[in-house]
Amino acid sequence: MKRKERAAETEAALKAAAKRLFATRGYLNTKITDITAEAGRAAGSFYNHFTGKEELLEALLADLAEASDETVAEDGHRADFSDPAAVRFHVAAYWRFFRENRATMLALQQAALVNETFVGKLDEFARTQADEIADHLDHVARPPAGRGVSIAMMYALVDTFARTYQGELPDDEAVEALTRFVYRGLNGRDY
Repeated sequence: MKRKERAAETEAALKAAAKRLFATRGYLNTKITDITAEAGRAAGSFYNHFTGKEELLEALLADLAEASDETVAEDGHRADFSDPAAVRFHVAAYWRFFRENRATMLALQQAALVNETFVGKLDEFARTQADEIADHLDHVARPPAGRGVSIAMMYALVDTFARTYQGELPDDEAVEALTRFVYRGLNGRDY
């Protein structure tokens, strides 16, 4: 195996180990030595790839952004939140995205508790998500508040619910409940 291939393999192993540990111990309780031990790598090898745990998290966030772009490109996208199917599509897409990236999302939230840089990254993530769907309210007759506030409320609801209840409810039940709640909140009626 060539040196570049070994380096890529080590970096991938460190990222995978970090995600496993962030999922079980949390970002704040995970040390670099925990990550290298979990990855089966020497402690010094970490610093060949990352300057610290913060840079590792930033690399995971870059991977997460790439995964988010792939989620948006899925078939079935509708941009009209007066249509319950459009609301369901977006709720389901975020639910899946959060499930697949739960460890990184929770690590970002925990890192934001102690590091201003990650506060900005968390805010940027939420803002990017909101900007991508702002025009989806164009057909909603009377949103509960202005466009930005309505989207922020919807995002906060879906994100907090995913963080809190994912794994406690079957996915289809959670998506349906969120869809009904968001749709009614945006449109003022059931579907």
